[in-house]
Amino acid sequence: MKTHNYNPSTFEVKLASAIVACKDQIQQKLGNDFKIVDTDDRMERDNPMVIFHLEDNDGDPHEVVIKIIQRPDQI
Repeated sequence: MKTHNYNPSTFEVKLASAIVACKDQIQQKLGNDFKIVDTDDRMERDNPMVIFHLEDNDGDPHEVVIKIIQRPDQI
């Protein structure tokens, strides 16, 4: 299947949505070191993003950003 639209592509949006849906499983993998306080998503952007708002054991806030980029098809 050739991708005709990359801004954003259907695959990028579905993958970003899947990451958000796995929030609970990601929390389990993080263990007690970090707590996921919230997630934001930017699905409409050229390259969708998922932002995790975290809190460590000391109560300090942290952000981790996952940006999804699909490279052009090499077909």
